[in-house]
Amino acid sequence: MRGVGLRRAAGRIGWRRIARQIGRSVAVWAVSTLTMLALALLLPDFRLQSADGDSATRIALTAALGAGAFGILSAVVWPLLVRLLLLVPALVLGLLVFFLNGSLLLVALRLNPTGRGAVAPETAVIVAAVMSAVASATGGALAVRDDEAYRRRLHRLAARRRRTDPPCATTPGLVFLQLDGVGHDVLTAAVDKGLMPTLARLLAVDGGTQAPTHRLTPWHTDWSSQTGASQLGILHGSTYDVPAFRWYEKDRGEVMVCNRPTSAAELQRRAVAHTGDGGLLTEDGASRGNLFSGGAGEQALVLSIAGRRRSRENRSRAGYFAYFSDPANAVRTALSFIAEVAREIGESTRARFRHRRPRVSRGGLYPLVRAFATVVERDVVVAAVMGDMLAGRTAVYADLVAYDEVAHHSGPCSRDAEKVLARLDRSIALLARVADHAPRPYRLVVLSDHGQSPGETFHARYGLTLADLVRVGCGLHVPRRAEHTHSGTEARAAVRAALRRPVEEGEQHRPARRREPIVLASGNLGLVSFPDVPHRMTKEEIDARHPALLSTLADHPGIGFLLVASAAHDGVLLGPGGTEIPLADLDRDPGPLARFGPGAVAAVRRTHSFPHTADIMVNSAYDPADGEVLAFEEQIGSHGGLGGAQSRPFLMSPLELSEPAAAGERLTGAEQVHRVLRRWLGELSGPEVPLGVAAAEEEDERAA
Repeated sequence: MRGVGLRRAAGRIGWRRIARQIGRSVAVWAVSTLTMLALALLLPDFRLQSADGDSATRIALTAALGAGAFGILSAVVWPLLVRLLLLVPALVLGLLVFFLNGSLLLVALRLNPTGRGAVAPETAVIVAAVMSAVASATGGALAVRDDEAYRRRLHRLAARRRRTDPPCATTPGLVFLQLDGVGHDVLTAAVDKGLMPTLARLLAVDGGTQAPTHRLTPWHTDWSSQTGASQLGILHGSTYDVPAFRWYEKDRGEVMVCNRPTSAAELQRRAVAHTGDGGLLTEDGASRGNLFSGGAGEQALVLSIAGRRRSRENRSRAGYFAYFSDPANAVRTALSFIAEVAREIGESTRARFRHRRPRVSRGGLYPLVRAFATVVERDVVVAAVMGDMLAGRTAVYADLVAYDEVAHHSGPCSRDAEKVLARLDRSIALLARVADHAPRPYRLVVLSDHGQSPGETFHARYGLTLADLVRVGCGLHVPRRAEHTHSGTEARAAVRAALRRPVEEGEQHRPARRREPIVLASGNLGLVSFPDVPHRMTKEEIDARHPALLSTLADHPGIGFLLVASAAHDGVLLGPGGTEIPLADLDRDPGPLARFGPGAVAAVRRTHSFPHTADIMVNSAYDPADGEVLAFEEQIGSHGGLGGAQSRPFLMSPLELSEPAAAGERLTGAEQVHRVLRRWLGELSGPEVPLGVAAAEEEDERAA
């Protein structure tokens, strides 16, 4: 009898759920109908009646049928259209959202049995966008008070991913969320200012009574303080032979660029061969929005596979389909994209009129690149991570590049960058809420790959580029009009991959054997290579060939120090005034490295040991008083070399996990961070501790 009662109770609950779903659908339909009627009154090219006029009842019926047909087409046809359009570059797909939505409205009006309803094609785009946004907002508002509906909505995000997979484990999973370019000091300042209340709550620095659930630990990068080296080390355990963001390899005659798909694939292959291990995410892992896969079985928006032919094993763009298959997501993101473009144009115009310094060019395609990084890439990656959590994956690593892109052009501590940090905090809050509905508990680790150091560009201060200065030292002709070294950021790489244009112009060719040097920039780190010499040149060889070059560079006020090989001392550090210190003597006399802080000597020595270190490694000047460096690229917030906040990222971890480093130990290098994350994955068999923010708040309320 008890079993019969339970079945009857379950049946009643099921019917109530169905009734609530029908009620929400009717409510959304009614609001969409009213929206269509209002738009018909406001827009002259949109009508819901015949030319001779109709009764109010007939007009309302036409609007209701049109809204219903549009809703059904959006639910049924839209996902099919998006799947077909995966052959179209992802960024183009985002720009087609309005056209596709407007086309669905035209079809809905054509199918209307009343025979009424007409709209100009350009007006259809506006009507469809407004109706989709209103329907999405209405449906979301109605579901907010229904926890079960919210759970079902979240679970649908991951339904198609693991239908055939066995149930997930009950041990905790780990979500690693990388805030690209956010330095330790920037994060602490943002938390103290109240810009990131979610992280403040986790660290218990918001003045509340809740105990902290996380700890914040700074760590220190190698000399190459950029995403290519750091993320390769974090995900694959090796930063070996990654001397910079871009460098020239003499044995292959190619320029390697960390954010180029072919280079990323090669770097990942080398790291796997060097470590003999597939990566951090080999066991039931997912990689989202990263340069490298980490060995994950589930990959979306991963640059190292972006250049391959798409297949089941290569789903680098699957994240776009999963997100844009929902027309409400598509419209919301498209509207936010347009708003972000307008915001950037307004901010850059204000900065130019107010003569802010330092400042770099923010015209051309940059507003679109910024909007892609801060809106499209963020939304798609966050949605993919939500799906992974609801699918119960063991380890998820995702990179959000929004702050890094904006800070490069607006400055690391600018108002623009602070607004991005606030929006990233809201994304973290969303993921924490999703954790409360996941099939297994999750622990959230937030970290960064490097920081950013402020300062004007080398070109802006001295009127010439590093390449110009090298040509002066070599006695070569310097062009009358200096060419800027354009910024090469992670967001630009993501845009090129989305457009299926993965290789930057000018970086695809194999340089011919020539006597002129190749000069490359990686933030405030410069690399000079002579392609006609097959080996790494020594100081003695460079002096014999270009007697004035090394002194010209070392004595320049914008240069901090040089690293070159030496026949007499293996390697030497060069500074102003004829300073020449063998690497073996740097512990006793660090010379120019003293102002760069502890760890600089070890970082320089390690880079010197790499097979593909450039003939001349150039680090810009650094002012410890204000933390400023001079970027050799067009960036007023830069990273890539030594000097200031760029070398101090952060690692924020749950207290339930072991300490990242022993007391008094300095956490140095992405390889060491990789070992820490590996250790934490091994601790998953310990006590299950749910870490969702909402869950913690609910527990506090119950205790009160």
